[in-house]
Amino acid sequence: MTVRDEIEQLKQEKNAVILAHYYVPPEVQEIADYIGDSFYLSKAAAGLGQQTIVFCGVSFMGESAKILNPEKKVLMPDARADCAMAHMADAETIRRMREEYEDLAVVCYINSTAELKRHSDVCVTSANAVGIVKALPNRNIFFIPDRNLARFVAEQVPEKHVIFNEGFCPVHEQMSLVEVENAKAAHPDAEVLTHPECPEKLCRMSDYVGSTSGIIQYAGRSSAREFIVCTENGVRYELEKRYPEKRFYFTDTEPVCRDMKTVTLEKVLHVLKTGENEVTVSDLVRKEAKKALERMLELAR
Repeated sequence: MTVRDEIEQLKQEKNAVILAHYYVPPEVQEIADYIGDSFYLSKAAAGLGQQTIVFCGVSFMGESAKILNPEKKVLMPDARADCAMAHMADAETIRRMREEYEDLAVVCYINSTAELKRHSDVCVTSANAVGIVKALPNRNIFFIPDRNLARFVAEQVPEKHVIFNEGFCPVHEQMSLVEVENAKAAHPDAEVLTHPECPEKLCRMSDYVGSTSGIIQYAGRSSAREFIVCTENGVRYELEKRYPEKRFYFTDTEPVCRDMKTVTLEKVLHVLKTGENEVTVSDLVRKEAKKALERMLELAR
């Protein structure tokens, strides 16, 4: 019996479901029941019937799934898989901002710890951030933790006063503008598709800026046949699967989230067998953080 066969068998025995982010390795995406970006997976997690969720992603995703499904068992294939940006804000700064600005909403990117979510008014993802910030009654917005997504939102919603926090995604922040320009020179007909976590100069030269799911959808509706993709390289699997007639290029130094790549089929099988790496969130944190996640789901409808 292969590893994949064992996973399928244990899924049935344990009443389990597998969720996978676009950034995990292709072979893990292949065995997942649901594949998507953070917004899609947070919606999926909130409405699942299975009693065990195996979340192939990083820690904040597992926490969010547990907060939305407190009665279910949420397992992480690699308990050490984390997101550096998820920790790049703090409760003390949020407190100071609330004192300094009247009519303030703290908008928390879902790429953040449960502790940060509990101090926030609403969560957002890169797919729904603009729409949710527009829908908020507050004029002042403290956007945590990512400054690049905050800038992107501020440009789309000029009627709001968006205050940036100095966090960033190391994978997107380090993408080389020179390497993108070189890729464009090598493929002059290719459109540049960029995640809003990337720096401003890279976004400015792009044909499309949007979430991972937005990039995938844009590639499908565009008449272009070639694309330079400026986000984590795990999205290549979904792009090539959906659009085999199109070509997708990355920079010479491909953007790789090492934490996402720690998730393997063997680790998925291991947690299904053992029940190890279960996500725990205290009742206090869960109840307070759930408000921000539920408000996101409500406003994004």
